[in-house]
Amino acid sequence: MYCAISGVTPDDPVVSRQSGLLYERRLILKHLEEHGTDPVTGDTMSLDDLISVKTNKGVKPRPLQAASIPGMLGLFQNEWDAVVLSNYALEQQLHTARQELSHALYQHDAACRVIARLKKERDEARDLLLIDGARDLPAQADRQVPAASATATAPGATSNGKRAPEAENESEAPGKKARQGITSDVTEELNECNTRLSSQRKKRQISETLASPEALERYTQLASHPLHSSSKPGILSMDIHSSKDLILTGGVDCTAAVFSRSTGELVSQLSGHSKRVTSVKFVSRDDFVLTGSTDKTVRIWQGKEDGSYECKHILKDHTAEVRAVTVHATQNYFVTASSDKTWAFYDLSSGICLAQVSEPTVQNGYSSASFHPDGLILGTGTAESLVRIWDVKSQVNVAKFEGHTGPVTDISFSENGYFLATAAHDGVKLWDLRKLKNFRSFAPYDSSTPTNTVEFDYSGSYLAVGGSDVRLYQVASVKQEWNTIKVFPDLSGTGKITAVRFGADAKYLAIGSNDRNLRIFGTPT
Repeated sequence: MYCAISGVTPDDPVVSRQSGLLYERRLILKHLEEHGTDPVTGDTMSLDDLISVKTNKGVKPRPLQAASIPGMLGLFQNEWDAVVLSNYALEQQLHTARQELSHALYQHDAACRVIARLKKERDEARDLLLIDGARDLPAQADRQVPAASATATAPGATSNGKRAPEAENESEAPGKKARQGITSDVTEELNECNTRLSSQRKKRQISETLASPEALERYTQLASHPLHSSSKPGILSMDIHSSKDLILTGGVDCTAAVFSRSTGELVSQLSGHSKRVTSVKFVSRDDFVLTGSTDKTVRIWQGKEDGSYECKHILKDHTAEVRAVTVHATQNYFVTASSDKTWAFYDLSSGICLAQVSEPTVQNGYSSASFHPDGLILGTGTAESLVRIWDVKSQVNVAKFEGHTGPVTDISFSENGYFLATAAHDGVKLWDLRKLKNFRSFAPYDSSTPTNTVEFDYSGSYLAVGGSDVRLYQVASVKQEWNTIKVFPDLSGTGKITAVRFGADAKYLAIGSNDRNLRIFGTPT
């Protein structure tokens, strides 16, 4: 007689009243404590259903197989075979579980991509509705105001404290306002800066402390800092102040954040914009910060001794959202590019717009902009997939680069002065400014995933590309292959990298995405 659970002869046998099966008392008691059912039939069972069986406490005889060495070897062989079969079954179950987990992770990643795309489409639809609503307001007002009131104002009457002719001048489009223009003094300053930087570039050597490709391969996430609101997550732009080790981010929550990487603390939160902050820039001279927003304004902030920033100027020269802000190498001037089909050249200290340039052939406005390192040419990307190169002194469009699909989302000039990298929906294109032609293209993502950001490091040795992940390339010549150093996955789960910047000597990477966190990648300590 054998126990129905263990399959061996029981020392203290009991019989179930219901099923009539024989069990070892200690085993069936443990099972009843946990489950309260018959282990074989599954029927409800209690301690009262067990009947003790009185047995003779004689000495158990040794099994025949254990009476000899060959028999014992056979027992051991059977036990070993059972262990091997059990291990094989466990490995099969582990393989199946891994496949199921991998399938679940792929489904989760696909769901995150779909959600991110739907959120983007929702935001774009909202923006279009807001723009259409704003356009309809003047027409509605004209219909509501009686016709007689339009002629009620006498020629000498005032409007908002100004005489009628002055009020009419104020209502003119910003692109048509009379501007001072880029004077001969400004042009001379730009030429001197260009001459000085060009000569320095020829003599400049790559820093001995620049991170090597092998070091970049070991980069991993060192920290993640939630700088922006959880209700309106998303970092849209970023800049780094290398000498002070500060990182500036602009977010969907209408604020810009100044963060100290060395201390890991938020230095200041810049609030004032009423819509998303699309572009941010540090100006090392006098500790200035520039922010551009979809609320059509640009703000100039200046740092104070306590680490906070004060808004010095609010610039309202654009009539549509500001898409890009870029600082000239002199640190005295900057340019803004807008969806209103104009770009504007400003004096930093006064906040005065010296020139606002419109081009009749630009159809849908500008989506990105960047100064050449020498400062005499400006690169702009348009919503109609065109890259334009401008002579800053004369404000003349001197070159056009075609070939992209979708809006040109980002522009980056290499410090060697020869290469230009542009990002759009179809990937990244590299242009040789000496021959004005495209010499290489990267399409790292599928057709539904745009490339949102591209950045050369200060030495011109590395190129970072951001879309659904971050990819680092080693810069080579026009004819040589640009090898991929490493691919960093998107740890935000949003499937959209929006900003990538190199730290000093490429010692770390700062990455912003569609969540609220700033992520720092570097060599693990």
